[in-house]
Amino acid sequence: MAASPAPGGPPTRVVIENCAVATVDAHDTEYASGHVVVAGNRIESVGPGAAPEGLTNVVRRVDGTGHLLTPGLVNTHHHFYQWLTRGLAQDANLFDWLVALYPTWSRIDEDMVYAAARGSLAMMVRGGVTTAMDHHYVFPRGAGDLLGAEIRAAREMGVRFSPTRGSMDRGKSAGGLPPDFAVETTEAALLATEEAIDTHHDAGFDSMLRVGVAPCSPFSVSTELLREAAALARRKGVRLHTHGSETVEEEQFCKELFGMGPTDYFESTGWLGEDVWMAHCVHMNDTDIEAFARTGTGVAHCPSSNARLAAGTARVPDMLKAGVPVGLGVDGTASNESGELHTELRNALLVHRLAGGEGALNVRQALRLGTHGGARVLGRADETGSLEPGKLADLVLWKLDGLGHSTIADPVAALVLGAAAPVTLSLINGKPVVEAGRLVTADEDTIARDARREARRLARIARRLG
Repeated sequence: MAASPAPGGPPTRVVIENCAVATVDAHDTEYASGHVVVAGNRIESVGPGAAPEGLTNVVRRVDGTGHLLTPGLVNTHHHFYQWLTRGLAQDANLFDWLVALYPTWSRIDEDMVYAAARGSLAMMVRGGVTTAMDHHYVFPRGAGDLLGAEIRAAREMGVRFSPTRGSMDRGKSAGGLPPDFAVETTEAALLATEEAIDTHHDAGFDSMLRVGVAPCSPFSVSTELLREAAALARRKGVRLHTHGSETVEEEQFCKELFGMGPTDYFESTGWLGEDVWMAHCVHMNDTDIEAFARTGTGVAHCPSSNARLAAGTARVPDMLKAGVPVGLGVDGTASNESGELHTELRNALLVHRLAGGEGALNVRQALRLGTHGGARVLGRADETGSLEPGKLADLVLWKLDGLGHSTIADPVAALVLGAAAPVTLSLINGKPVVEAGRLVTADEDTIARDARREARRLARIARRLG
């Protein structure tokens, strides 16, 4: 696969060398001192030692001494709007947390979502995320173009984006948790989802924007919406996403309402398959895991959020052994206030060793979850998630020669087990988005100021309207 030429001529090249390289390819190839050459928006070469001599059109050379180069991190689950409600309902489980926060979330509007998306994206991108995902499912009447606000924020920041058009049609009066005025009719949700795909989705190899179909959860959507959404997604050739098996209460809800557990219910509605991934999947038995493995259904593992809401520990080591595609997710920042994905590498490893012993997960498996695993879950493993010639130039150079990592000889262990590593350089689609730990595509201080303003406005409106 050749590198993409620059308009009007051969591609320009960026050379990164003298760094440790973790390719996260099929063989976990690593180089103690190696190089990567980027040509246009593609990786041209990866290997040990210095870059090849005689390269033309080199516009930048980066000395990576003291650094580790990895694929960019891939986030597989998030709720950007929650950036405005961090630190609330601090001691609640999932259902109590939702009941506490839905009245506020139901008052969001386009300006709020834009500010929240910028805050959420900024935290992820400055921490090594190159492909972001969001699950937006709250669409209050008259709130404006909420999905469009997220897409605009991602485009301005230069991040590869996989938004999913979520939906809810089961309000409080129908036994759901959200207020009735914050849910849509089944027909309206399906029409809006199809319009989002037709307007925004780009299926190209180097696409910066892929749209998915994402009814919220079994307890906030009707069976009809689940079935029709799956049919819509497959007719349009896009992926499907939802929450699944997050809590014991959800399992009880499904058994009481549908006479079966979540996995069987999802299968009965067409929601298992290689084009599907689900967030959390904490409470799954052997039969559930086998069903996910058999159908290629993916999992977005969110260790910090699961811990914050006391949801439990997903059986990720068992899923990996069975062949289930698994990636990492930040989840919404109202249940993972850090909003960062690189800290999930460490948290995933620690959580699973607590649950399953020292052999449950190792540092390289943790890195794979956050890179190639996430790309596989999003259906983009042929394009990103590893450092290989022909793949998209989404990569991160982590600084490991400072105090925090100074005595950890293994660079992958330093990244996963050590303190959060600074990002010296991050490229998305071959373009720099982070330099020396700071965003270059947006002003962080402005993002923080605007988000504070919108969070205060949301709180005032929620208090006034109840």
